[in-house]
Amino acid sequence: MFEREFLPASDHGWRNRWYRWIFHHEAKDERNFDLLLIGAILASIAVVMLDSVSTVKARWHDVLYAAEWAFTILFTVEYGLRLWSVKQPLRYATSFFGIIDLLAILPTYLSLLFLGGNYLIVIRVLRLLRVFRILKLVQYSSEAGVLITSLLRSRHKIFVFICALLTVVTIFGSLMYVIEGPERGFTSIPTGMYWAVVTMATVGFGDIAPTTGFGRLVTSVLILIGYSVIAVPTGIFTAELANTLRPPRRQAACAGCGLPEHEADADHCRKCGSLLPRG
Repeated sequence: MFEREFLPASDHGWRNRWYRWIFHHEAKDERNFDLLLIGAILASIAVVMLDSVSTVKARWHDVLYAAEWAFTILFTVEYGLRLWSVKQPLRYATSFFGIIDLLAILPTYLSLLFLGGNYLIVIRVLRLLRVFRILKLVQYSSEAGVLITSLLRSRHKIFVFICALLTVVTIFGSLMYVIEGPERGFTSIPTGMYWAVVTMATVGFGDIAPTTGFGRLVTSVLILIGYSVIAVPTGIFTAELANTLRPPRRQAACAGCGLPEHEADADHCRKCGSLLPRG
């Protein structure tokens, strides 16, 4: 999912050289380019974080502001070189890393229009996913693909679970609005739903709390429900992950008992022992 192969726009010249530096990671100069890029990403993230500290910003704001724009221009040029050096620029632009590269430079330009937009620059940390390729750990990307595949396969079950959860939250939020009332902090049904979510998650901020005996009883029931439902999405995902990691089965109906699936290397039916058809 994360890794795609991109063909060079040219087989010689500077265009091909930039392609090798950007998309290859074997030679020393190629790896040095990646390491310099990661260093620049880390430095730009540090600049944004320092700029959010009031004492540092008061003294070094101009320097940090200039540094941020320098990094943004650098990453904009790098993004342009990536598009320039590949045969199909649109294919790269719509790939996982292409989208991340674009998101890494947009916040600074958006900060000219929206106050505080520059702090979204911390999204550049996602670009550090490239370190997997530099360290020759590309298989980690494929493992991430297994997790995402499992999530996608369990999406319908998780959706049903979320709908059931929202139903419970709505019911208990409405109950608490009726039981406790506005005078005790439950000013509306949405406020009661907020309290129900916080209670089910066992977070317990304490900004809203029941004071009546019946309200505390309802709260106790909701806490027990919350503990019960925490394991449900975990179980759903774990089951789908196990199915995803299971080796593919051979689709061949047994002539003896009709069992449709067998182990990939099986010659006989595991149920009745009949010889399986070849092919």
